[in-house]
Amino acid sequence: MHNQSDRQLQERLTSLPVSDVLQAATRFFARQSGVYSAFIEKQGPSHVALRGQGTQEIVIAARVTDAGTMVTGSTYLFDQQVARFLGALPQADGHAPTSALPAIDSDALLTPGTATAPTLAEAPKVPATATNP
Repeated sequence: MHNQSDRQLQERLTSLPVSDVLQAATRFFARQSGVYSAFIEKQGPSHVALRGQGTQEIVIAARVTDAGTMVTGSTYLFDQQVARFLGALPQADGHAPTSALPAIDSDALLTPGTATAPTLAEAPKVPATATNP
């Protein structure tokens, strides 16, 4: 049996402020293709809840600690995408990376002047019978 319980809740310590982490999350998940896209459903000052295809949920939360900003990602099916997002965040000073996946360009997540991510209501409508090429 393949145990996924350790992948449903993932964490990373980063040097980014909470607001930058949440902006990066909304941009990162809106830029994913096909079934891996997710759009803002709810947000607050320390978290963002995103919905993807099949109503799958991703929640990203961030809080300030003495060592930096602790980012937590929770999902049931989007665990690889959450791991990629967390791996793309710059690590907090003096801390080893916590993601085993290769990092992606974190500058692309935080490029100033880019449009904000669309909300769930603004997400493109995909017919239920559509397939991802």
